Amino acid sequence: MMQALRWRVGAALWLALLCPPLLCPPLLAQKGPVAIDPVAIDYAAERAAIGRFQDADQRLQDVGWQLARGNVGYCSRVVPSIGLQLQDMASYGAPAIARRALGLKRDFAVQTAARGSPAAQSGAFTRNREITALERFDPNGWYAGPAMEWQRLVTAHDHIEAMLTEHGGIAIGFADGSEARLQPVEVCATRFELMGAGDKAVADGNRVVIGIEFPAFAYDEPVFAGVVAHELAHNVLGHSGWLDRNGRSRKHVRRTEREADRLMPWLLANAGYDPAAAARFMEQWGSKHDAGLLMLRKHDGWDERAEFITAELPLIADLMAREGRADWTQQFRREIDPDGGLLPVRKR
Repeated sequence: MMQALRWRVGAALWLALLCPPLLCPPLLAQKGPVAIDPVAIDYAAERAAIGRFQDADQRLQDVGWQLARGNVGYCSRVVPSIGLQLQDMASYGAPAIARRALGLKRDFAVQTAARGSPAAQSGAFTRNREITALERFDPNGWYAGPAMEWQRLVTAHDHIEAMLTEHGGIAIGFADGSEARLQPVEVCATRFELMGAGDKAVADGNRVVIGIEFPAFAYDEPVFAGVVAHELAHNVLGHSGWLDRNGRSRKHVRRTEREADRLMPWLLANAGYDPAAAARFMEQWGSKHDAGLLMLRKHDGWDERAEFITAELPLIADLMAREGRADWTQQFRREIDPDGGLLPVRKR
């Protein structure tokens, strides 16, 4: 892995809750800060390494946007969004190397513009384009601590969301003096974030966080969308809060996992994906990677999970044929009471 990515925080906001900076596994085999000779740096290789990370993040943001936008009519919490992800050189282990590798004079630049989003449709938000203003504020002037600073990027994204909520739009300025003014659309209230290391996928009620080494990044998009849909399902069904209130026993976690599995094809269908891709994901991923989960017994076996998913498909197909949508707020059978405990398990 390249020098600029040493101790790289995932391009978005995963670090604070999931992995304190000094405990995260570095993206290099070598641990800790090292002396870097700037003359010896291969900046083309650095840029390529950053680009590979951005490619994975783009894939996650594209799929996440399609799912969050396609299901906005059914989510209890929605937010205005333009589908823009920023990057801050301060979040790299070697900010000066990252700036030079990307040809930047300042720290803030475009990371991704999700496919189909207002940011992407504007054509202005190309990868690594330097940002100098978010409405009237230049985020480059905000205080940044030492290398691995992630709070400033959180502040920038929070500021964008606040402007969209309060003013119904935002003007974003670029280093060449031009400006793009965007109006948002509503999406389900979840941020999608790529973790710079690891092969885990988690949801915390507000975010879906997927490690760059998760095997599904190698799958076809509809199948990859299955894992994103599973984690989004946890958020839209309120599982994190429910577990906080009712306890995280194995029985409780298993019920929420089963609900998330079963909602996957509903979310995929509303986003324009083949809902059967949810079962294909479980078969493709589970047959190779589910052994640890089986030992914990907080999930059903992968083959059972695929069967539960498949059992949802006839109802979804009927609803899509008759109504053109799969309204899971009305038709999806819950296994937990959002305001209470467990519900009786009934077969359809």
